Amino acid sequence: MFVPKWLLAVGCGVFVAFAVWTWLLANGRNPLPFPDRGSRIFAAASPEAKAAIVDVLARNGLQERIRVDTDGVLRSILFDGTIVNWSAPGVTRRLQGATSAIGLVADDPLASAEEAAGVLRSHGFRADVVQHVEPDMPVVFLLTDAMPGTALNFRRHVIHMPRPGAASTR
Repeated sequence: MFVPKWLLAVGCGVFVAFAVWTWLLANGRNPLPFPDRGSRIFAAASPEAKAAIVDVLARNGLQERIRVDTDGVLRSILFDGTIVNWSAPGVTRRLQGATSAIGLVADDPLASAEEAAGVLRSHGFRADVVQHVEPDMPVVFLLTDAMPGTALNFRRHVIHMPRPGAASTR
């Protein structure tokens, strides 16, 4: 049976690409934006504290994938979707002191946040929807007394988020 060399080369290339991707997945470093299961966002006390925490996590196998810094937030996104950030005092004030969050993926972040607020209110909790906390990041926050010091944030899938323009990446 005759197999053209170019077909053999393409087949080998596909096999190698699949093997590399599998190895990256097995080591917690998925290079693709799928799946996007949201994020867990933890706050650091200062920019120096954020850098130290990211260093500790990296030394223990949780590597930084990308940094997305804006005027109000220094943000390190790790390969597992965890985010470690430091927020400027103005951002923290807009979020009524909430410094950590659970990030949820939504097709319509505002509608999802308002629906979640309704659910929380029906259970007797206070719930406030806050938009435009960071002008460069279209994320809608839900602040509630059901989770003091923590917010829920709703954002579109990572492939629909704006490319960092004013935000800087590393």
